[in-house]
Amino acid sequence: METLVQLGKNAAAAKYELQKLTTDAKNRSLFAVADALVRESGRILAENEKDIAAGVKKGMHPGLIDRLRLTKERINGMAKGLRQVAELVDPIGEVMESFKRPNGLIIEKRRVPMGVIGIIYESRPNVTADAFGLCFKSGNAVILKGGSDALYSNRAITDVIRDALRAEGITEDAVQLIASTDRAVTQEFMRLKEYVDLLIPRGGAGLIKSVVENSTIPVIETGTGNCHVYVDEFADCDMAVSIIINAKTQRIGVCNACESLLIHEAVKDKLLPELYDALNKYQVEIRGDEKVAQVIECKPATEEDYGREYLDYIISMKTVASVEEAIAHINKYNTKHSETIITENRENAEKFLNEVDAACVYVNASTRFTDGFEFGFGAEIGISTQKLHARGPMGLKELTSYKYAIKGDGQIRL
Repeated sequence: METLVQLGKNAAAAKYELQKLTTDAKNRSLFAVADALVRESGRILAENEKDIAAGVKKGMHPGLIDRLRLTKERINGMAKGLRQVAELVDPIGEVMESFKRPNGLIIEKRRVPMGVIGIIYESRPNVTADAFGLCFKSGNAVILKGGSDALYSNRAITDVIRDALRAEGITEDAVQLIASTDRAVTQEFMRLKEYVDLLIPRGGAGLIKSVVENSTIPVIETGTGNCHVYVDEFADCDMAVSIIINAKTQRIGVCNACESLLIHEAVKDKLLPELYDALNKYQVEIRGDEKVAQVIECKPATEEDYGREYLDYIISMKTVASVEEAIAHINKYNTKHSETIITENRENAEKFLNEVDAACVYVNASTRFTDGFEFGFGAEIGISTQKLHARGPMGLKELTSYKYAIKGDGQIRL
């Protein structure tokens, strides 16, 4: 296995090759990789089965097994994401601003690649293809460090990508995988500042905290998802039930799933019985406050419950007396990811949109839409919950920087 320094050198050399590629060359290669993933799906699935078997043997939680599992449909989805990225506008070279100074200098602000992007992620092998596609289209080389639980899957996907790039005459070092499962190697990767321009962690709170605290490379923090649904006093309760069920149960092991529900006390008696029956069909465990417990059967909610990302068939519930109380609760306990209000009141909707501190804030829609594919970005590198450089689903433009190109005709500074 190559050393981390060698991987860094490979990526540093590759980034200068990638920034020369035309849009047509990038798109052609993305389509070739997409076709290769589908063509080699049997090989990828066979390797994925090794990871699944190991996870089951270790007693991995079903939600995490779901994250880890690949199917033909999910591989087709990975390929579809790459093809959609190929069809997106290439951001590189875009003139973001242009102006002329009184001295005649013409100044252009041009979009350019970041360079080398490092991504540390847990057991979601689809991230391997998504990360490659977005980094490649935006002209960046990428070094991947996946979780040990998905090692066989990640290695197979990376090998297919590199083979397809080589066949297209493109440097295969556009994507490299750190195959070591040694935690010390991950720590060393976080300090590879000489070669890596940006580091992005994707995973649980522990991983993200470790990267933020230990990296010497600039980090974009992709946060965990303690996402809330607030059912306002002016809510359509049938709509609320539909949205809550989708946000909570459509896929439990994802960061944009609903973990906590706030209910205006004026609608609790109408909403809760119907919602209880709907959640019970999915065997969702409810942890509620005293007022919730007066209406439906539930376990008592603790302070810890209000701040938890369950990634499980569990939901916390709390009643509130106003939209202001709901907003205050969300801003105290949320992870700045995705929040939604169910209401027919325009004033309350706007208040919620303006005052909730989160990357994505919704009115009358499921939090499950916080996703690069759903936003039309093709795929995503992660959901940024910070405010510097990028926020929300990170697509192509969020993986770029800019530089100033200044044109003169002999000007000197006096």
